[in-house]
Amino acid sequence: MLTPPDLSADAIAAHMRDAYGVDVVQVSFLPIGADSDAAVYRLDTADGMAYFLKLKRARFDEVGVAIPAFLHEHGAPAVMAPLASVDGALWSTGHGFTWILYPFFAGPNGFERPLSDAQWVALGKSLRAVHSAILPESLAARVPREDYSPQWRDAVTAFSQQLEANSYADPVAARLAAFWRTKRQEIHALVDRAGRLGQALRDRALPFVLCHADLHAWNVLLRADDELAIVDWDNPIFAPKERDLMFIGAGIGGIWDTAREVALFYQGYGPVEIDPIALAYYRYERIVADLAAYGEEIFGAQGSVEDRENGLRQVMGQFQPNRVVEIAHQTYQWLS
Repeated sequence: MLTPPDLSADAIAAHMRDAYGVDVVQVSFLPIGADSDAAVYRLDTADGMAYFLKLKRARFDEVGVAIPAFLHEHGAPAVMAPLASVDGALWSTGHGFTWILYPFFAGPNGFERPLSDAQWVALGKSLRAVHSAILPESLAARVPREDYSPQWRDAVTAFSQQLEANSYADPVAARLAAFWRTKRQEIHALVDRAGRLGQALRDRALPFVLCHADLHAWNVLLRADDELAIVDWDNPIFAPKERDLMFIGAGIGGIWDTAREVALFYQGYGPVEIDPIALAYYRYERIVADLAAYGEEIFGAQGSVEDRENGLRQVMGQFQPNRVVEIAHQTYQWLS
């Protein structure tokens, strides 16, 4: 959320005292993130400690906190793990939200500041540890498995069809509709190629590993001492390793796209054979999923005006030169 929910600082402090035993003296809303169902805060306490609080308004799946807690303790210390409540749970509930508390990591994200050479290598090592992790059977059984679902492709196709008949009173929706119409043929190609590549992968049955599934620069936090933290484990999945590897060199946000950065990452990750069909599929499917999510938010007038304006900027930015759409097309051309 880019605007705070209707929840007072006193209510937040009271919940933190009751659920976590933390004496909060200052609550600071942080207007960051593209998820209109999540609000984040910095909490400062009487004893000088700082915490990062995430409130989730949508459906909550506890696997999103259980996975990073396990990884942090078993070979991937760069994975940010949630803190336990007074009753030992990794989350709490109240005021219509799920509350998840973390240590406050003082530093920018990978979009706000470039990774150092050491951090690129560390990111590669950390992701290799995630992909190599063997989860307890009881936890692994709760993690979704990739099925190459057409859900997002169907949603984008439906939006394209609706634009033929609909007009939009909301100015943000009207601007998205106008832009979408100018890109209609290219969007159709994105959906079509993602569908065909997904079917090819379904037929080939590549090996699955545990994936973060959203490893872009906003979800990597950096400190000046070359330390980093991987955050936001809301959607872990068992999938081909390319589900995560596609982010390295994909140009999301106009960064992480140089050959040097990619080489440093793989110096840390280690020797690997990348499946080009899987890489192309996930780069296309990511774009399609973003179009579907932002389309639902903007055409459905969900969230604040600021959230929808941000969504519109994100959609339009994807089609700029050397951004994700162009790089996905380049990846696809490597197949021929």
